[in-house]
Amino acid sequence: MNERLDSMLRRHAEVSRLIEDPALTRDQRKYRDTMKEYAQLNAIAEAARETSVLAERIEGARAMIQDEKDPDMKELAREELRELETRLQDAGDRLKFLLIPRDPLDDKNIIMEIRAGTGGDEAALFAADLYRMYSRFAETRGWKFEIMSANETGLGGFKEIIFSISGGSVYENLRYESGVHRVQRVPATEASGRIHTSAVTVAVLPEADETEIDLKQEDLRIDVMRAGGPGGQCVNTTDSAVRITHLPTGITVHCQDEKSQIKNKAKAMRILRARIYEMEEAKAQAERAEARKTQVGSGDRSERIRTYNFPQNRLTDHRINLTLYKLDLIMQGDVAELFDALKLSAREDLLGAAAAGA
Repeated sequence: MNERLDSMLRRHAEVSRLIEDPALTRDQRKYRDTMKEYAQLNAIAEAARETSVLAERIEGARAMIQDEKDPDMKELAREELRELETRLQDAGDRLKFLLIPRDPLDDKNIIMEIRAGTGGDEAALFAADLYRMYSRFAETRGWKFEIMSANETGLGGFKEIIFSISGGSVYENLRYESGVHRVQRVPATEASGRIHTSAVTVAVLPEADETEIDLKQEDLRIDVMRAGGPGGQCVNTTDSAVRITHLPTGITVHCQDEKSQIKNKAKAMRILRARIYEMEEAKAQAERAEARKTQVGSGDRSERIRTYNFPQNRLTDHRINLTLYKLDLIMQGDVAELFDALKLSAREDLLGAAAAGA
């Protein structure tokens, strides 16, 4: 860990000199990448500085306890020492976490897929509720939001909705949403007031660019057709809908929301690229050492991760045994506490793995 810290501090000094060079701003992509690296390295440098200052103050407090004759002053020094030791422990843990190699996927944009599962119309309505929850949270973060494909029901729900979210640290915040979301509530159509249990599946796909996933034309079968609407109606009379099949994997993507075939094809290619990227990343994760896996979850969309109990205004995340009694606020997009708890759990697991390997 000390070797990595020394290496990071040397790199921090190098990057600090680089950002002072006016020539750097001529290449906007390089400038953004350099500034992002500087921000990460600067956090490490500040944490290292804090631990060093606290260690010096602890030495001073210990010396005062040893040399001080006045009992009251000695007791004050002991209290200060206890506080400083707690702060040093926290600062040390924070530094260790910052030194853990950051997942390169954390800064990626995502494509999120929400599908109604068991529960019929009620599941479709809850899929729409989850979509609104994520979109409202994205708005609070200033993230860009774009619907890519939607299959609506007559009651205002979604059998399936696919959308992209882009911005800072999107995947880092939303990566733990993949899985089965279970809802318990009385449907609006239920006359007897009986509670129903339904389920919705969510998949969070880090979005890949063209350089990361090269889709060969000979591996694709592209079909065009007229876009269909609810009840078999035609959305338009041109062949604008696009279905792309990736022959090596059998993955199929269908897009029809745009009136332009070109736009539907572009969206379908983005979704296809993200699904293939996720599949390859999942395979790579499965091959990594057990110590690198987090307790938060594998991201498997078949894993039941959470229960939303509306009668009790309760949300329970089963992976980290967290229960919050503010479901009404959460469904309005107030999910920062939940997402922070999931990230903290992953961080603690990574810290444990780092300590075991030290």
